[in-house]
Amino acid sequence: MEDTDRFLLKLKGYYFDRLSVDIGFIENLDDFEIREDDVFIVTYPKSGTIWLQQLLSLIYFEEHREGTGKLETVTRVPFFEYNFQKIDFGKRPSPRLFSTHLSYYLVPRGLKNKRAKIIYVYRNPKDVMCSNFHFEKNVKLQFTSTFEAFMKLFLEGRVLGSLWFDHIKGWYEHRSLFNIQFMTYEEMKQDLRGSVLKICKFLGKELSEEDMDTVVRQATFENMKYDPLANYDKIITTAYGTNVKGHFLRKGTIGDWKSHMTVEQNESFDKIFQREMKDFPLKFIWDVNEDQNAEQGTKNLRKHVREEVH
Repeated sequence: MEDTDRFLLKLKGYYFDRLSVDIGFIENLDDFEIREDDVFIVTYPKSGTIWLQQLLSLIYFEEHREGTGKLETVTRVPFFEYNFQKIDFGKRPSPRLFSTHLSYYLVPRGLKNKRAKIIYVYRNPKDVMCSNFHFEKNVKLQFTSTFEAFMKLFLEGRVLGSLWFDHIKGWYEHRSLFNIQFMTYEEMKQDLRGSVLKICKFLGKELSEEDMDTVVRQATFENMKYDPLANYDKIITTAYGTNVKGHFLRKGTIGDWKSHMTVEQNESFDKIFQREMKDFPLKFIWDVNEDQNAEQGTKNLRKHVREEVH
């Protein structure tokens, strides 16, 4: 990361992983043939990609739910721009499931016919930044400096996926071009069952109560962390060696940024966030208790109103 050009490749205004990207594929991406029943997970890096890969695998594949299948989730829901498994996407049976970190302007134009479906999952950017820091430092081993130095790179967009602000604003501001459902990482943490129901409704998938219970149970962070078909540990060993200290799935919590950021860093981040995201309508949850407190406040207000009426 200190040597951005060594690990990242800037192409079409976007930072790709230099070692993993197929430049020829990216150059011709606009013409990639989209099918009407394709489903894309879109995330900025470290915003719940692996979680959604597991969820879609559980929703779409009975053998994955029942534990009889042996395919990893990254094979069932492969990365679109990082096809390290050399999968022939054109020969995959429908419905095809994909994961991508791409910005809105880089995806195939066929996605703009509003038939194929996109699930965009976003996470509060402080936790995204902290998760990325640990991943680059302890898994990819490409960053050896301080958190302060990484924060500077993150806020300048000199990281994989480029600038977080541009990514989420770009997708949201151009949402009318796509058949897209926005979800938050935090709402999935706080109400996984409700989130699965929301995803199934958007995808037009109906699960029995028993299957729904199985999906929710197997998609918890705790279960995924020890599931070799979903936790990416094998991929880490293959790609980065056996000396890696970290994991793709680290904590999966809300508000971990408070363990990393100083008061000064937090204030600096907040100023930039307020400037960049002024009048942006999507909701962000910064703390594990934040939404619960807001919900309790709403309940108290409703109770007060009822008492006033009666």
